[in-house]
Amino acid sequence: MSLSIIGIFLLMILVLVMLMLEIIPIDVLGIGLLLILWFTGYVDSEQAVAGFSNKAVLTVAVMFVLSHALVKTGILESLAQYFIDLEKKVKWLGLGLFLVSVSIFSGFINNVAAVAIFIPVAMHMASKFRISPSKLLLPLSYAAIYGGTITLIGTSTNLLVSSVSENHGIRPLGMFEFLPMGFIFLVVGTVYCLVVLPRLLPSRAPVSTLVGKYHMSTYLTEFRIDKDSPLIGSNCRDEHVNERFEITVLTVIREGVQITSNIADLELREGDILLTRGAIENFLKFHQQEKVLALSDIKLGEKELQAGDNVLVEGLVGPESTLSGKSLSDLDFRKKYEAFVLAIGRRGMTIKQKIAHIRLRFADTLLMLMPADQVAGMRNDPDLIILQHHEINMRKKRIRWLAVIVIPLIMLSAATGWVDILAAALAGTFLLLVTRHITTREAYGAINWPVIVFIAAFIPFGTAMETSGAALLIGNSVTSLANLFPEWMVPHALLSSLYLMTALITSVVSNNAAAIVLTPIAIAAGNSLGIDSRPLIFAICFAASASFMTPIGYQTNLMVYGPGKYQFMDFVKAGAPLNLIFWIIASVVTPLFWPF
Repeated sequence: MSLSIIGIFLLMILVLVMLMLEIIPIDVLGIGLLLILWFTGYVDSEQAVAGFSNKAVLTVAVMFVLSHALVKTGILESLAQYFIDLEKKVKWLGLGLFLVSVSIFSGFINNVAAVAIFIPVAMHMASKFRISPSKLLLPLSYAAIYGGTITLIGTSTNLLVSSVSENHGIRPLGMFEFLPMGFIFLVVGTVYCLVVLPRLLPSRAPVSTLVGKYHMSTYLTEFRIDKDSPLIGSNCRDEHVNERFEITVLTVIREGVQITSNIADLELREGDILLTRGAIENFLKFHQQEKVLALSDIKLGEKELQAGDNVLVEGLVGPESTLSGKSLSDLDFRKKYEAFVLAIGRRGMTIKQKIAHIRLRFADTLLMLMPADQVAGMRNDPDLIILQHHEINMRKKRIRWLAVIVIPLIMLSAATGWVDILAAALAGTFLLLVTRHITTREAYGAINWPVIVFIAAFIPFGTAMETSGAALLIGNSVTSLANLFPEWMVPHALLSSLYLMTALITSVVSNNAAAIVLTPIAIAAGNSLGIDSRPLIFAICFAASASFMTPIGYQTNLMVYGPGKYQFMDFVKAGAPLNLIFWIIASVVTPLFWPF
């Protein structure tokens, strides 16, 4: 094995570890990888920047804009309202059509956008049926993931694989060429989500009162000891604070100084600030019985919450949110949104900072108290995904049908070969901009730039794997393993192995990264056996979107992780059987649609 191949393997391991640990942002990681490849001579200057002019990367960017335009019309929210009405009459019919619709829309728009729209609907269904949101949110994410496999534009992975294949002289993947097997996945996945998943998923979030209604992940909040509090002169151990209220006092802040040691025996004084972790209903009980003030004297009792125009709202920090990396004090959050953040939840993690100083991250949940008439405006803000259902949930506005028609026209044009998909997408975007259905500011804001930069910067890695001989070596190794089977089974064993390898890798790293690395390997393996590489390529496409077993495998899984109060093992238990089922289906069915 040459030094150049060893170097590529070491670099691949380093990148995989960095992606799993999330040490640095993915776009920064991508640029760093590109520079290493460039400086070490694995790629030349033209190959290093080729990703930024790659047709698939540009198509993904334009599809972000078109997805935003479709979301902006309000038609998806109107459809969501239909399911809310339908499920009042027939529970399982409403849920089934709800999941199928999420899958279908994910085949045409960005999966994250689809999940963001339908999370409040799932929450409302859970409330109406008196079941835990954890029974519905993971099925919602799964429906979006396998729904993205039904068309070429359903996920950026399909576009990337098509581009890599085209660069190897293979015919581009068709717009609806995915549909036959994608439809099978959709049907099997929907049945699994309706029948099996509810039995595997826990009921961690019972729906009860207004403050317990969505019962999201454990929150962090602060209390100030008032002059009438019975805690003055006592301590948390003697008052059995943890046992009586099921909350954890993490830190005591006294005159600006944080006290973190021996907190249980610390004698409490008036004005002390207690940084606590727990569930919302337990905060209420603690506030009422111990006469402690929640933040700036905001009363959190049921009477106060239901009185006047104030409502309790839970919001999720979105993947492209400008709030990420900033604290509430940096943002002047109360002035900007006219909302008061009562608590912050973060994927089960314990945070030992004052709320105002916590730097927000993607998938953080914010519990906010705000005037009811401000909720509609916040729903239009791309930085926060509002989770709690309100009567004003669905925006009542005239649907602008041009944006609804554009995406089907693009797909029809590309599918019939009238125009190239990128040309059709650009034409559609231009039409929407000229007619002012969206503004240029909205168009630029709709693009997930970290994803685009990461994909463009990662493409040279695929080139380096080929030029170094690493792709051929892995392809030959996989082929050698397949050769252990009888001759007639070798192509099928190779396909099955590639699918399984891709599905496992995409559970811990980006599906785009997995596809970029493994597609050249699939092509090399096919060439080594002297068979058509097309079935292997489609196996990579479908497997790269099979991110069911971990919350970090796909963004939509991370979006529902906090709201559903899930634990890591919930994804393993719920996702592993679905991965196994899809693996068996792909191994058997793929050669039927794409013969060797």
